[in-house]
Amino acid sequence: MNFGIDRLLADPVLRKPLEGKRVALLAHPASVTADLTHSLDALVACGLNISAVFGPQHGVRGDLQDNMMESPDFTDPTYGMPVFSLYGEVRRPSAESMQTFDVMLVDLQDLGTRIYTFITTLRYVLEAAAEHGKTVWVLDRPNPAGRPIEGLTLRAGWESFVGAGAMPMRHGLTMGELGGWFIKTLGLDVDYRVIAMDGWAPDAAPGFGWPVDRVWINPSPNAPNLNMARAYPGTVMLEGTTLSEGRGTTRPLELFGAPDLDAKAVIAGMHRLAPEWLAGCALRDIWFQPTFHKHVGELCNGVHIHAERRFYDHAAFRPWRLQALAFKAIRAIAPDYPLWRDFPYEYAFGKLPIDVINGGPALREWVDESGALPGDLDALTAPDEAAWALESAAFHLYSG
Repeated sequence: MNFGIDRLLADPVLRKPLEGKRVALLAHPASVTADLTHSLDALVACGLNISAVFGPQHGVRGDLQDNMMESPDFTDPTYGMPVFSLYGEVRRPSAESMQTFDVMLVDLQDLGTRIYTFITTLRYVLEAAAEHGKTVWVLDRPNPAGRPIEGLTLRAGWESFVGAGAMPMRHGLTMGELGGWFIKTLGLDVDYRVIAMDGWAPDAAPGFGWPVDRVWINPSPNAPNLNMARAYPGTVMLEGTTLSEGRGTTRPLELFGAPDLDAKAVIAGMHRLAPEWLAGCALRDIWFQPTFHKHVGELCNGVHIHAERRFYDHAAFRPWRLQALAFKAIRAIAPDYPLWRDFPYEYAFGKLPIDVINGGPALREWVDESGALPGDLDALTAPDEAAWALESAAFHLYSG
């Protein structure tokens, strides 16, 4: 199969509308061609006038590990064009930076999760392009999680940099498809085009969203592999808790734990509460010691989620429910466990991070309500998932 960047490079007819235009590129370390050439180098080599580069969270070079670490603007040392950070002094493209190009090419590998900030950056770019009369092309890439949909829809008033719009946590769309949804729902008047992938089958074996013949490259520093991408719609909630999400280990956002956690008891509690929510993966109790971030230098007992190889069932795996169930099991074992962190997550002041992450308080309230059952969360969530499945299908560019 071919990604959008590969199709653009291979077909002069696709590139023809870019001739004589000043072209900007929004990219990160995973913005590479099939032969692992970075998109910036490949686009310059094919003769396009790349007049500016933009970088999302973690930077064009992916050099900043943690969340809420801002990147500066700089001048590209090889080609000399300006590089503008969209996670530094600004989150939205400035009026000045919008004057450096005619067409922006967006070539970002996403993870298929609402909280992953690249989709918010796409929204902000589309809004700025509509305001300034610019053109946006998305060079489409796979959603590595495929089409499955899961989670509560973000509620009105809970929009943030990790909540770009009223969608569930696992949205099932590609960046190109999301761009179409943003334009429709926000009522944007913008010149928009998707260079679609050729041959992407979002739910087909063996990759189930990710083509097995393509190398995985971290789109952000703590997105090291496909297993992480599959687990992330659930494990991202750990950022709003006192539990380690594995930052400071070699398997971040695939596991969780703490020095005072009894992992075997948590797993047993999860099986008692809702064994059906554990389908499609394997859970393994582990020990780990983070080298930075939460519980740095402390020996933690935890749980590793394996949504891979023979343990993975694409249709059955529900990472958001699985992680919610882990929180519920911890509450059942230790009702007073200090689970929720309290700080201005992504600069959302006055709101608990777990609520910002989930786009509302419903998940936390379910966890903390001792009498609430798994069926109660299902009853809240299933209508949101069904509604999104109908709404989002109108923007699908791929089948199979």
